[in-house]
Amino acid sequence: MFEKKTLKERFAFLKDPRFYKVLILGQVLSLCITGTNVTTTKLSLSYNFAAPTTQTFLVYATLAVVYNSYAIYKRGIRGWLLQFRRRGLYYLILGAIDVEGNYFVVKAYQYTSLLSAMLLNCWSTPVCMLLSFIFMKIRYRWVQYVGVVIALGGMGMLIASDVMEGKDYAAVDAVKGDLFCLLGATLYGFSNVGEELMARKHPLYEVIGMFTFFATFINFIQLMILERNEFSSFAGNPAIVGLVIVYTVCMCILYSLAPIMFRWGSAVLYNLSLLTSNFYGLIFGIGLFGYHITVMYPFAYVVIILGIAIYHIFPTPEPAIGTFDKETAQREHLELMHGPQPDLEQRLETDEVSDIKHTVV
Repeated sequence: MFEKKTLKERFAFLKDPRFYKVLILGQVLSLCITGTNVTTTKLSLSYNFAAPTTQTFLVYATLAVVYNSYAIYKRGIRGWLLQFRRRGLYYLILGAIDVEGNYFVVKAYQYTSLLSAMLLNCWSTPVCMLLSFIFMKIRYRWVQYVGVVIALGGMGMLIASDVMEGKDYAAVDAVKGDLFCLLGATLYGFSNVGEELMARKHPLYEVIGMFTFFATFINFIQLMILERNEFSSFAGNPAIVGLVIVYTVCMCILYSLAPIMFRWGSAVLYNLSLLTSNFYGLIFGIGLFGYHITVMYPFAYVVIILGIAIYHIFPTPEPAIGTFDKETAQREHLELMHGPQPDLEQRLETDEVSDIKHTVV
C-alpha cells in the first residue's frame, strides 16, 4: 500500500531542484528534436532530399568515435574489449532497434498524413510505460497516468490547431505510412527503455559508445542497400551537407543528454518532454516556412508542461534496479574486469576499507 501524504507533501516536488533539472533538460532535448525536424523538413521541401539512413549515419559514426575513444582512455584496450565480450549482444540488439526506429518514423512521413504521424508518434509513451512496468518493475500510481493523459491531451490540442489551420497534408499511402509510424514509435519505446536500463547499470560512455558502434555498421549496410543514390546527391550538394551537419549536431547532443534524462527521470518523462517540440517547431517555422501562430499553441504548451508537473505530484516511481551511483560504479567495474563475483559485497567493503586506510596514510 502507498503511504497517505498531505497536500503539502505531494507538492513538495516544486521545491526540489531535481524536478527543475529534469524539466529544463527535457526542454533542451525537445529543442534538439525540433532542430532535427526543421532540418529534415527543409531538406525535403527545398531539396527533395529524403534519406533517413544517410542522415543518421554521420550521427552514429560521430558518437561511436567520441565515446569509444573516451572508453578506451578510461578503461584501456582490455576493458574496452571486455565490454564487447560481456555485453556486446545486448548493445547489438539495441543499436539495431534504434536504427530501424529512426528509419521507419522518418519514412512514414513520406506516405501518411502529418496528422496521423503526429498522433501515432505519441504511441511511444504508453509503450515506454508498459515496458518499464515489465522489465524495470516500476509501479505507477494513478496520478502518473493522469499526468501522461494530460500531456498527451496537450499534444492533441496542437494537432487540432493544425487541422483547423489546414496544415494536415494528404496521405500518399495511409495504411503503409501508419504502419511504418506505429512500428517506428514502438521501436523507439524499446530503444528508450533499453537505454535507460543500461544507463542505470553502466557508465554513460559505455552505453552511448557501444550501441552507436553497432548502429554505425548496421546503418552503413542499410545505406548501401537502400540509399546509394541519395548518398551520392548528398555528397555533391554543399547546402544539403550543411543541413545534414546541423542535423548531426542536434542529434549528437540529444543522444549524449538522453541517458542523463533516463537517470534523473525516466524514459516516460523523456517522451513526455519531447511533446513540446511541435510548439518550438512552430516558432522556427514562422521564419523558415511561413507558419503563423494560433492561440491554441501556447495554451497547449502550458498543458503539456502541466501534465509533466502532475506526473511529479506523488514521488515519481523508481525502478527496482535503482540508478547509477558510486557503489554501482564499483560493482560494475569489478564485474567487468573479473566477471561475476560470489563475494562481491565483501570485496566492495574491503575496497572501501583499503581506500580509507590509504587516505589516512
